[in-house]
Amino acid sequence: MRRILLLTLLACPLMAPAAESNGGADWRGGWGLVRPADQAPQGARSGTLASVKLEGGAAYWQARVDNHLTGPVQIALRQDAGAALLPGLPLQTVLPGSASVVVARLQLPPDTERLNLLLDAVPGDPAARPQDVAYQLPFDARRFQVSQAPQGRFSHNDAENRDAVDFALPEGTPVLAARAGKVMQVQGNFSGNGRDPARDRDRANFIRVLHEDGSMAVYAHLRENGVLVRSGQRVEAGQRIGVSGNTGYSTAPHLHFVVQANAGMQLRSIPVRIVAPQGELHFAREAADGGDAASH
Repeated sequence: MRRILLLTLLACPLMAPAAESNGGADWRGGWGLVRPADQAPQGARSGTLASVKLEGGAAYWQARVDNHLTGPVQIALRQDAGAALLPGLPLQTVLPGSASVVVARLQLPPDTERLNLLLDAVPGDPAARPQDVAYQLPFDARRFQVSQAPQGRFSHNDAENRDAVDFALPEGTPVLAARAGKVMQVQGNFSGNGRDPARDRDRANFIRVLHEDGSMAVYAHLRENGVLVRSGQRVEAGQRIGVSGNTGYSTAPHLHFVVQANAGMQLRSIPVRIVAPQGELHFAREAADGGDAASH
């Protein structure tokens, strides 16, 4: 998941700089790039993982970046392509959860009339080293169906979701934490679903949980108002955290479950071991028609 913000500063002492979205959210790039307006952090546009603002005046400014998640975010701050480079840019750094940090101090050349800054943000710390642990089934059922396995052709063919599993669940099924951790990010106010990528990819309700090894589990397509936890909350394995649904880029009720890590300004999914009451799950290869259902 990546969010790009464009900050433009005009050479006018009375004009405050403002952050603007520079590009749409992408479902295949992860989750949480859109947030309803009433959930937006104060001072940030809806959907931002992090935002940048300039403080100071005249030729001397400092760039402050606010992390709007309760877990680490890696950011990259840069200028427009072709712009005369300023000392200290471009830069990359990792911000702790909910941190507000001055990441650069900028001295503008004389007669500068316009400064464009681009901020990229990706959840997670690239220094994290995910461990091989057993995950619990993220719901309570002895029999269930996998509607799309890892590397499924419909939507599990990108780096962020290649190892995801879609469990076909009736709407309203309790969703359980598969592993203990801290809730890092939630989105829960969307309704509706469809197969129009431009309209539906950003509209999946989800929960992102940060684990102690820095990996992050995403539970997605939850029902409207089906998020039962809040950002920053500690959850234990087996705890009820949400309610399954059929929101976003989806053709039928299901739970999308994936564990991700930041590989350096890029999310990637991680193969994980999921243990059900019957034992560890093993997924069949995708069928020729792209369907991938397997009963357990």
